[in-house]
Amino acid sequence: MITRTAIFEGRFSGDNEARFFAGVEERLAPLWRQFPNALDVRWFRMDSADADARPIVMIQQIDYPSHEALAQAVASPIRDQSRAVTLELMELLDGGFYHFISEGGAR
Repeated sequence: MITRTAIFEGRFSGDNEARFFAGVEERLAPLWRQFPNALDVRWFRMDSADADARPIVMIQQIDYPSHEALAQAVASPIRDQSRAVTLELMELLDGGFYHFISEGGAR
């Protein structure tokens, strides 16, 4: 199994946190679920962290059966749609996002 993990890092001001997560639930999550070959979609809103931790606000993960399946998903039109919504929502966060690709699973 291959997992593509997105790390959303930064800080919110005002009511932007509530607006950001409403946008994730209402607009992004439905798109994430439409990615070709996606086996599972998860996102985690940070509840607490170590005092010296980076300001991560959300972690999102999508599992794929293979690197080839991931490549198809990243090349799909739905990815372009989700990226456009992501960039719009990122206006609510003083920060950025980046991805990791991992391989494996529970043993």
